[in-house]
Amino acid sequence: MIAFYSPGRSSLHRAPAVLKLLLLAASVTVVALLGEPWQLALAAGITVFLFVVATVPARLALRGIAPVLWLLLVALPLNAWFSGWESAAVMAGRVITAVALAALFTLTTSVTAVLGAMTALLRPFPRIDADRIGLMLALTIRSVPLLTTIVGSVVEARKARGLERSLRAIAVPVIVRALQTADELGEALIARGLDD
Repeated sequence: MIAFYSPGRSSLHRAPAVLKLLLLAASVTVVALLGEPWQLALAAGITVFLFVVATVPARLALRGIAPVLWLLLVALPLNAWFSGWESAAVMAGRVITAVALAALFTLTTSVTAVLGAMTALLRPFPRIDADRIGLMLALTIRSVPLLTTIVGSVVEARKARGLERSLRAIAVPVIVRALQTADELGEALIARGLDD
């Protein structure tokens, strides 16, 4: 997820997750097809308006968009070098607007609602086990902060012991702990009858 859920009572928070997911897909597609700077400025303005309607704090909105800004620090000059500054500005506008829309979706939709929406969208396809895919997505989403916690605890432990900070000295304990956690998770799933 690009940002974390921010509870609220706005109309965007209350809208069904399936509808928001479909509108997000459509909106990002439209943004990707926009080619004029004024069109992207209009799309960006609408996106800012939606953040205001959702009453999302500015710091959370910026936190959801900030990671892509680092990427654009490299991509923007390269694009300008090869295609010109107007093309680079259009590319940056597309990327920032699309990421902002995705951040708005995750800020106004709980993980449970997202998983429910994905399961509902996959149910009409008989060859796809929607519940199993929903479980897989839930485990994937949960694994990201879990892995971050593991890395943080390994780094803190090494720092407290005054040990070296080489990549190998951190990577090996992280991999071992991640594999141990995966084994424990696998055992828990088998105990619940989800081993096939």
